[in-house]
Amino acid sequence: VFAVNGFLRVATALDIGLSTKCVMIPKEMGMCHKIGYSEMRLPNLMGHTSMAEVIQKSSTWQHLVNTDCHPHVGTFLCSLFAPICLDTFIQPCRSMCASVRASCAPVLLCQGQPWPASLDCDRFPGDEDTCLAPLSKDYKHLHKVLPKPTCQTCPAVEEFFTHKRVLEVFCDSNFAVKVKLSKKRTAFEDQEYNIECQVEFITQGSLLPYETQSMIQQWLLINEKCIERMSPTHRPMVYLLVGNIEEGIILVKQVYRWQRKDSQLTLATQKWRQHKCL
Repeated sequence: VFAVNGFLRVATALDIGLSTKCVMIPKEMGMCHKIGYSEMRLPNLMGHTSMAEVIQKSSTWQHLVNTDCHPHVGTFLCSLFAPICLDTFIQPCRSMCASVRASCAPVLLCQGQPWPASLDCDRFPGDEDTCLAPLSKDYKHLHKVLPKPTCQTCPAVEEFFTHKRVLEVFCDSNFAVKVKLSKKRTAFEDQEYNIECQVEFITQGSLLPYETQSMIQQWLLINEKCIERMSPTHRPMVYLLVGNIEEGIILVKQVYRWQRKDSQLTLATQKWRQHKCL
């Protein structure tokens, strides 16, 4: 996932002045379980001296990692919260920080949080030093570039509609995805959600169903205020998200509440297969 080129001298600004020990990355730090190593140094590069503090502080970043706002967001954060257990600290390069910040700061801002001063990219070494560098610029050419979810005003949830009106909306849309949302209870009382997606239709020929499901899950995680509005209780709720893909950006235009007793959405999705738009 990243390149480590030898060893690195610990910068004075990050010298925590304490002897460190190697410990297993705890199960509670789910975001750091797929980064290629299982042991971390404690204290870490954020100055956390106890595992309880590491778990608590890192848990607030799990949501950002789940949004997949950048290919290296997990690697970047884990190199600070759970640094690899080598003879010395290996920091992320300034370029990795800047790249992650460019993609992920707008996601934080969407949730009302600025990019924190503790992650100021100027604190990290330049690329001429030995540090964790981002993948080469060829990365995008090796992977399919998908439309990106973006921060947007949450559409009002519609509960009263006819199947004919829904079909009119479908005609002006690229996708419709059925979403089941339910709240999860967490140890730190944070709001977390189970998000299950089922694609009803896509008219963007190059997109596959699983890609569309993943993009809608990211859209919901980025626009967390939408999830909060759509999941007022712990009881699972079902919605239909309908929208467009414009210039590589996913925009959700309509949100319909899909209630069991309501047949209008079911009827609309059934009729859509033979429907001819005007």
